[in-house]
Amino acid sequence: MTRPFVAMRNVCKAFGEFQALQNLSLDVQPGEVLCLIGASGSGKTTLLRCLNQLARIDSGAIWLDGDLLGMRVQGARTHVLTEAEIASQRQKTGMVFQRFNLFPHMTALQNVAEGPVQVQRRKPGEVRGEALELLARVGLADKGANYPSELSGGQQQRVAIARALAMRPS
Repeated sequence: MTRPFVAMRNVCKAFGEFQALQNLSLDVQPGEVLCLIGASGSGKTTLLRCLNQLARIDSGAIWLDGDLLGMRVQGARTHVLTEAEIASQRQKTGMVFQRFNLFPHMTALQNVAEGPVQVQRRKPGEVRGEALELLARVGLADKGANYPSELSGGQQQRVAIARALAMRPS
């Protein structure tokens, strides 16, 4: 068996008295598709927020493609990564938020292209072509000029999916 792409060991995350994740251990193999199913409040979003380092775990460890997330081990000491180092690690993942978080003042095409241009410093011409292809891939080839307010909820969600894929996550 290959090394897991995602490995979580004894991950805990609490919000005050509420224990959202308790000693969670999980492996996801490269190419594996995993669905998280559970009741509202059972920790699905918290798990994803921890994986994307949008929420810091209280204990345990998470590895992504062999890299320990949020921490660096030097000798016998563990150090918290800087925000810049965390941002670099975060680029390996893509996340579609429950409320999509599209920029309302940008078209669908601009929403998809914004991350690669601003964060990855890629050329706008190169990114535009890829963004158009991604919109077509999610069935929105004809909606690139539309603003989020002009799209249905499902269409907004597909723009958010295209936006996540535009960053070329692992």
